[in-house]
Amino acid sequence: MKSGTAKRILANLGISTSAALITPVFASLLQAEVNARALVTILVISALYANAITFLADWVCPPIYPRVQKRSAAVQWTVLILALIAVSTVGWAAVTLVFLVINVAAGGFIPWANFRADLPKILGLCIFITLAFGLVIAAYDRLRGRLSAAELKLRTEELERERAIKLATEARLMSLQARVHPHFLFNTLNSISSLIPADPERAERLIERMAALLRFSLDSHCGGLVPLEQELKVVRDYLEIEKARLGRRLLYRVESGDQLADLTVPPLSVQTLVENSIKYAIAPSREGGEIRVQADRKNGYLRVNVTDTGPGFALESAPPGHGLDNLKAQLAALFGNAAELTVTRSGTWTTVSLKVPA
Repeated sequence: MKSGTAKRILANLGISTSAALITPVFASLLQAEVNARALVTILVISALYANAITFLADWVCPPIYPRVQKRSAAVQWTVLILALIAVSTVGWAAVTLVFLVINVAAGGFIPWANFRADLPKILGLCIFITLAFGLVIAAYDRLRGRLSAAELKLRTEELERERAIKLATEARLMSLQARVHPHFLFNTLNSISSLIPADPERAERLIERMAALLRFSLDSHCGGLVPLEQELKVVRDYLEIEKARLGRRLLYRVESGDQLADLTVPPLSVQTLVENSIKYAIAPSREGGEIRVQADRKNGYLRVNVTDTGPGFALESAPPGHGLDNLKAQLAALFGNAAELTVTRSGTWTTVSLKVPA
């Protein structure tokens, strides 16, 4: 027997047993002199009627609902009430007929005259109890169906909203990266072109770095985050290319522990900070300067500091649609308020800190 069928049978037995208990309870309350044997007899007779009507209702009523579910509520409830009255009447007649047959076969052990006089009362009680249980169960199923439909609709709307947010975020990130990458690549090409006449072999090595940077730039579109180790390799390649252009004017140092290698950051995020230092701190100065990149992990966050010897600036002054402004938008799209981009000044050093969840 399948588990669903077994559960259904047990549920019907529970309903019929509950209905059968009503008659002996009423009898004991209304008749003070009813003995235990009479109560047991009433319980057995009630159980037979209740089980017959319950299982008949379970067989008849479910196919009716799909035929009237598109009708008005008044029509649905009217059809249900008529069906329950019909089921209780047929169940009552069937059990009464069985009692009659058994009584005749057993030689009249039931006082038929008294039993026949009680048949209208039994029919009325069967109809009343069937309607009471049937309407309560129908109302419960109807309410549960409405709640399930509402939950399903709410969940569907939530999934659609999450999907729309995800698509919008991905489109926003693609747009931001599309603006960052050309700017970065054009600067790199300019650096290489300036080196070709003087040192073609070095230019060739830098072209290889350029190819690696281009590959990383294109691959970064495939995901929202990249390992810190890959990002710092891009930073080193970029700094080597810029060093070919700036020569001794550029000093740099990149420090990061091996335990941080697998932590993730937005692609080209640290490179954007380094490029900003090159553009505004090192390149404009005749003496050049130094750039330090340091990464550490603390309190569940990864922090990458890019420090330079430039004059310093306010983060709010970043030009819209370029460099740091794009990076701020990218961080907001990926992490919301969980990521930070801050600028601090200490002596002759300016530090831009990138903080993201580790």
